[in-house]
Amino acid sequence: MPFPQTNPSLERALADRGYLEPTPVQAAVLDQDALDRDLLVSAQTGSGKTVAYGLAMASTLLGEAERFGAPREPLALIIAPTRELALQVNRELIWLYGPAGARVVSCVGGMDVRREQRALEDGCHIVVGTPGRLRDHLERGRLDTSKMKVVVLDEADEMLDLGFREDLEFILDATPEDRRTLLFSATLPKNIVALARRYQRDAHRIDTLVENAPHGDIEYRAVRCAPNETELATVNVLRFYESRGAMVFCHTREAVRHLHASLVERGFAAVALSGELSQSERSHALQALRDGRARVCVATDVAARGIDLPDLGLVIHVDLPNDHETLLHRSGRTGRAGRKGVCVMLVPYTRRRKAERLIDQAGIEATWVGPPSADDIRKLDRERLMQDPMFSEETTEDDLAMAQVLLAEKSAEEIANALARFHRSRLPAPEEIFDPGADRGPRERKDKRERQDERARGGRERGRGAPEDGAYGSSEDMVWFRMSVGRRNNADPRWLLPIICRLGHVTKKEIGSIKIFDRESKFQIAKSHAPKFAAAVRKANDEDIRIEPADAPHGKSWDGPKPKGPKGIGDFSERKSPREGKRAHEQKQPREHNGPKDHKRPKDKKRATDKRR
Repeated sequence: MPFPQTNPSLERALADRGYLEPTPVQAAVLDQDALDRDLLVSAQTGSGKTVAYGLAMASTLLGEAERFGAPREPLALIIAPTRELALQVNRELIWLYGPAGARVVSCVGGMDVRREQRALEDGCHIVVGTPGRLRDHLERGRLDTSKMKVVVLDEADEMLDLGFREDLEFILDATPEDRRTLLFSATLPKNIVALARRYQRDAHRIDTLVENAPHGDIEYRAVRCAPNETELATVNVLRFYESRGAMVFCHTREAVRHLHASLVERGFAAVALSGELSQSERSHALQALRDGRARVCVATDVAARGIDLPDLGLVIHVDLPNDHETLLHRSGRTGRAGRKGVCVMLVPYTRRRKAERLIDQAGIEATWVGPPSADDIRKLDRERLMQDPMFSEETTEDDLAMAQVLLAEKSAEEIANALARFHRSRLPAPEEIFDPGADRGPRERKDKRERQDERARGGRERGRGAPEDGAYGSSEDMVWFRMSVGRRNNADPRWLLPIICRLGHVTKKEIGSIKIFDRESKFQIAKSHAPKFAAAVRKANDEDIRIEPADAPHGKSWDGPKPKGPKGIGDFSERKSPREGKRAHEQKQPREHNGPKDHKRPKDKKRATDKRR
């Protein structure tokens, strides 16, 4: 379907950009029912919302004219939640309204305030900004809203989530009452509907989410991985898909720094994006992705909304998002404007239930697979080499002369080997990674008698692949610990072993047998290393995997004995039962204290003290 007829200047801009058909939301805002009315629009991420409200404003801003008049007071205001989104909207409107002679000014936090002040004083037609900076300009009298004809709230739900309600209300109250208000949001919760009722008049409701399956152009994959191998899984997923652009999401700034450094060390052209970076650093990172100097962006959720990057074909959730809305917004960085994309969630078995809940709440279908193996990646590398454009490009005379020199000096096999080595040297090496195993079927329900029998037998122990005892072969030289993962988490010694080493600061030779039960696993640590191991895991325990002595009470946090002299954390070699400890305590007390205690509190403290003397 071709674009509906709109302003001739905008039609030329769309043609120059290769826009042949409108997206559903763009066609909806150009419908006759939406003409010159307030709009309340919900549409999926990547559906072309920026161009949509750019087209919707044209009838109000230009009317029948093809060009704007001289720039004076701004006629339109677009409010966006983040700097990146505001600057991207600014770029989109510059090319869309360029043939109409529009002057577009951005006002965002982190940029030079004096430059923005001069731009506003010189006059403009459209202002794009973030709530905090726009309110600052209003309060200081730099932004004149008296001639405003249109106000757009882009990603309104995100602005309310970020706490910008007061700023938005201040800005909207400062604009003329007869303005058009266009409210665009990925979702329409109650607070958005309430805001629309207060500031919009007879708004026309547009909901393209009803007509289109969410993220229909995105293929979702849930990749099983061991809890300690998410970084290795990230490397292999990046190498397996070899997308021209990839976005990798982590929860925290520290995780972004660590993963970014790790990927750069392995040879990936990667940049980082988080809230701790300056605006200049964030702009340079995004520009590196746009011009191809970088292919991977490691980011926090600051990049989950509004950022549109060309050729972004892959999104990886290294840390699972907190809710399904964040999942959709992160994933929506790919599969935009009709392009296909892949979204990969790395799911340790300790987070399997959370991943299933997120997938169900988001209403998407995900394929559960194991992590790409190193052999799979090497096979794909060979196929990609054979399909490289260098084999199909036209041969020049210089190429032919060089080839003849090579054939004269080297054999065809030597030349092929050199080409293979050169191709492989440009690619980060894949990692050897463990697949925790195929999906388990539904767990069979046991009747009460069977469960009682299992408890009577003490549960079914399973020492799968226990490592060999090193210098500590005797059980008397070992101390038992337990960890909070078991068969239900598909625990396996091959991925439990590196976790134990990493969290407890020990090596493989200090670890004895590993036994895996239904809800937990038990393992042995050399007695000489047990105090050091206990001290390390006390600091390293987290919500996913908890390690504690095997005789610690279940369901209670373990603080462990305090360090005492050279023995370190407690004395595991002399641990006694509670009854034995009580008898030993009684034997060490003076005889006069063995009698019955007087539980009555003395009324006169001084007399009681004298009596004891």
